[in-house]
Amino acid sequence: MKRVLFVCHGNICRSPMAEFVFKDLVRRAGREGDFMVASAATSSEELGNPVYPPARRELAAHGLSCEGKTARRIEREDYGRWDFIVGMDEENRRNLLRLFGGDPENKVSLLLDWTDGQSRDVADPWYTRDFAATWRDVVAGCGALFSALG
Repeated sequence: MKRVLFVCHGNICRSPMAEFVFKDLVRRAGREGDFMVASAATSSEELGNPVYPPARRELAAHGLSCEGKTARRIEREDYGRWDFIVGMDEENRRNLLRLFGGDPENKVSLLLDWTDGQSRDVADPWYTRDFAATWRDVVAGCGALFSALG
C-alpha cells in the first residue's frame, strides 16, 4: 500500500483539495486497496475546522465531497507513517524539513514537482481568492503523482 499525505499551511484549502482529488483518481481507477490518502497542516491555526467554504464549493463544482474533513496538524511521527509527504509550497517544505529534522528517505516533495516542467508553488487561495487556479494546479499535480505512483 502506498501512503500519501498532502500538506499545506492550515489544511482547509489546498491540501484537502489535493486529498479529495487524489482519492477520486484512486477510486475511478479501482485502486482503493492500493492507497491510503489524507491531508494535514503545518500550523495549528485551523485545527478542527472544516474545509474552507470556497474550497468546499470548488470541490463540489467538480462532483467531489469533503464532508466530515477537519483540519489536523502534522506530527513528527508522521514521517514514519507516510511514504509520500507532499507539500503545496516552499514554506510547507521548509516547515516539514524542520519538523522532521531533514528528509533522509526522500519522502518530502512539492505537489507540482511531480508535473513535467511545472515545479512551482500551488498558490494559496486563502490569499489569492482564485480557487479555480488552485483547482487546476491540484488536478495537474495529483494526476502526475498518481501516474508516477501507478
